[in-house]
Amino acid sequence: MKSFIVTIDTEGDNLWTWRAGRSITTENVKYLPRFQNLCDKYGFKPVWLTNFEMVSDPEFVAFTKAKLHEGCCEIGMHLHAVNNPPLCDLDVKYPANFPYLIEYPEETISQKVQWLHNLLENTYEGPVVSHRAGRWAMNKYYMNCLIEKGLKIDCSVTPGINWYSTMGITEGSHGSDYSKAPEIPFYVDENKRMLEFPVSIRTIHYSEHSFGSVHSLLSGIKHHVLGYKAWLRPNGHNLHEMLHLVNKLKEENTDYLMFMLHSSELMPGGSPTFRTNEDIEKLYSDLETLFAYISGFCEGKTLKEYASETLNNKDKIMYQPLFEY
Repeated sequence: MKSFIVTIDTEGDNLWTWRAGRSITTENVKYLPRFQNLCDKYGFKPVWLTNFEMVSDPEFVAFTKAKLHEGCCEIGMHLHAVNNPPLCDLDVKYPANFPYLIEYPEETISQKVQWLHNLLENTYEGPVVSHRAGRWAMNKYYMNCLIEKGLKIDCSVTPGINWYSTMGITEGSHGSDYSKAPEIPFYVDENKRMLEFPVSIRTIHYSEHSFGSVHSLLSGIKHHVLGYKAWLRPNGHNLHEMLHLVNKLKEENTDYLMFMLHSSELMPGGSPTFRTNEDIEKLYSDLETLFAYISGFCEGKTLKEYASETLNNKDKIMYQPLFEY
């Protein structure tokens, strides 16, 4: 069977609309058990990729410790630099944006990585080995910091996606370019200390447009002919697109599918995508259909479990020097 890896960027409420000076709340913690229960139903094991404010929330820690004890999930690391200690001021050019960790001085990057990693391991009294970068932004120095701290698995790469034009808050800042990244697992360092598991993103030729207007007709034709990048990530309107992607992955010579979502997207009003109770109910209806279908040919795995199996074929995994800038 293939492996199904559920990754959740576990962070504060609606960070898409956060602005400097505002507090970051964690009300979405109350909505996570429902998602965990859905995963439990199908034998899937969410990887809660956790940032500073969430690991600082006692309710979240109690909930995840209990599920860890049951072997039903994994705790990973997810770093958003803006409020992760130690705090450091930047020369702000674009105050409406959210900063990348890679905008900070190298010493500060290292300190922030160490601080959050130590907090997670101390809180959960055990090793934390998996990671996803905030806003998908990575460079060679950041990756080396993770390796030095003992992390062994990263899932920050979005193959085929170029974030370069997405700015941070400082002059000249930009996201990472993964447009030529592999779609299958690879090592990011020559010494094979860090495994990269890319998010499941593929080019598909599919359209759900009703063609009710000239614009929707043209968009549908473009998607059918040229294709577009589809993620295994729900948005309330893309169930059939995700199922189309799943079928493509099912037939591919790949042995895992990686799903992603944000913890705050499980709460009404916790994101721009799912604003109402009705939106959340539609999300869960789609998840039920998606998970039921995937469970027919996939077995749920954490990143740590999947990595352990992958290492049995270590010699077959390539090295890809993505982060040379």
